[in-house]
Amino acid sequence: MEFKPLITLLAIVNPPAIIPFFIYYTQGLSPLQRRHTVVVSAITAFLVIAACALLGIRILEFFGISLASFQVGGGMLLLTSALNMLNAKPAEARPASDDMEAGAEKAAMGNSIAVVPLTIPLLTGPATMSTVVIYAERARNAFDLAVLVGYGVVIALVTAVCFALAEPIARILGKTGINVLTRLMGLILAALAVEVMAEGLGKLFPSLRG
Repeated sequence: MEFKPLITLLAIVNPPAIIPFFIYYTQGLSPLQRRHTVVVSAITAFLVIAACALLGIRILEFFGISLASFQVGGGMLLLTSALNMLNAKPAEARPASDDMEAGAEKAAMGNSIAVVPLTIPLLTGPATMSTVVIYAERARNAFDLAVLVGYGVVIALVTAVCFALAEPIARILGKTGINVLTRLMGLILAALAVEVMAEGLGKLFPSLRG
């Protein structure tokens, strides 16, 4: 297993881009509550990635979806996310202002915001899940699959560090720095998305391979 899956996941999840949302949703919480939110978000992100890696292919088989079709659809989703990022928008769908208010109300009522919306869909939305499933199919053996799950641990650790240091990072990078980072990740993701779609189209239409 190569490092490309990890690079792709880091580009899609892009925890620094979620820092403003983390700060917004956790404002008013005590330091202990914020630490709890950080831990739960990181663990949930890992669980989503691990579940997609271990069960994603079986779910596709259950619904009778070919991997080639999933690669094309997933590649299109990745490309859409990349275009959003090139416009300095986070990869996954983000809440509108009224959704953010609803999230704040949930926090006030004591519901966990660490899972929804911080982890799902802000960190690990459809694009992330699609990517993990595609790379899980490419795993040649149990070791490769374990490495992919291990990449989920890396994503969780990066998420935990970014959230734990949210305010210092936001001050250092500023809005401009976060936008530049998001655009750079978007450019990388766009290239990877085209590669995934090309592979899927090649399987669906062998004549395209020449």
